[in-house]
Amino acid sequence: MRVVNGRVFSEGRFVEADIVVEGDRIQALEPRVGLSTVGANDVDATGCTVVPGLIDVHFHGCVGRDFCEGVDEATHAIAAYEASRGVTSICPTTMTFPEEILGRVMDAARSFASGDGEAQLVGINMEGPFISHGKIGAQNPAYVVKCDSGFFRRLQERSGGLIKIVDIAPEEAGALAFTREVADEVRVSVAHTCADYDQALEAFRAGANHVTHLCNAMAPLHHRDPGPIAAAADCDHVMVEIITDGVHIHPAMVRAMFKLFGDRRMMIISDTMEAAGLDDGEYTLGGQKVHVEGNKARLENGTLAGSVTDQMGCFRVAVRDMGIPLESAVRAASENPARALGIDGERGFIRPGYVADLVVLDDEVNLERVIVRGRAI
Repeated sequence: MRVVNGRVFSEGRFVEADIVVEGDRIQALEPRVGLSTVGANDVDATGCTVVPGLIDVHFHGCVGRDFCEGVDEATHAIAAYEASRGVTSICPTTMTFPEEILGRVMDAARSFASGDGEAQLVGINMEGPFISHGKIGAQNPAYVVKCDSGFFRRLQERSGGLIKIVDIAPEEAGALAFTREVADEVRVSVAHTCADYDQALEAFRAGANHVTHLCNAMAPLHHRDPGPIAAAADCDHVMVEIITDGVHIHPAMVRAMFKLFGDRRMMIISDTMEAAGLDDGEYTLGGQKVHVEGNKARLENGTLAGSVTDQMGCFRVAVRDMGIPLESAVRAASENPARALGIDGERGFIRPGYVADLVVLDDEVNLERVIVRGRAI
């Protein structure tokens, strides 16, 4: 099949080209002058933009299912919904639970195989339990524990090496030693933290290279007490996640963060919970009750409890409502997540030899078609 007559994002710019797909891979990009004839098996992208499939490195669930259920039925439902929204690779995120529960999640992930038309499971983001009670957010404080390399490695073994990101609060006892010990094995992310600038900087110098949902569950920027945001900005090896659902962060701050970090260090994430794709009502996250109304999900105490806007929705909000250039948004939603997860040799870009995960968008950044591993869905 081919994807023809579209404006294709390739090698950092938009080009007029047709994409030739053979099996599940991109075979070639053919420069185009004028319009190509549309064959019976082709996808016609006339008037549209073609970008790599999105990659979400931080979300918990959707359509009434949560990754921490630890069962194939839930993960298949999640993977199918995400693919239908143009998110073709997923790195679902665990909550703060005991090792017994997390172990079952890892076992299920290890044996999971994505079906036709489902997003590929490419990693796991371990958000808890090595975080701070002081910035607990929607995590369950009952299960927070100190950083423990044995705990992490047991789960990593059960997952078959799928854990790509593990979170820490740098100010907590043992966090820096843990970071130094495991930084060569996994991305260490600063998250749910009360750390000041110096404490965060020490973690980044110890090997941490990631920040979980930038601006949320951490101290804000302040001119005399700059906090972890400024520490991350000062370390060029650090990449950061940001939730662009229009609820978690003001559009002006999103624009400021893109300017501060540059679009090659930013990752657009959704942080969705099980209510994504469903109506308002009562749901759960990490065993806690969540009330959803409109585009807001909150615990009973009013704390934001993740998002209900999937990554494609966050991508659209970033471009259409927040003024983030389309090129920058593509890097933040596809290329940079692929680099962070170590899969940039076959995903996140439109290049010959890469997996044919493609998204066709109209000029209002609405989803027109999705191609998952060479198959239009």
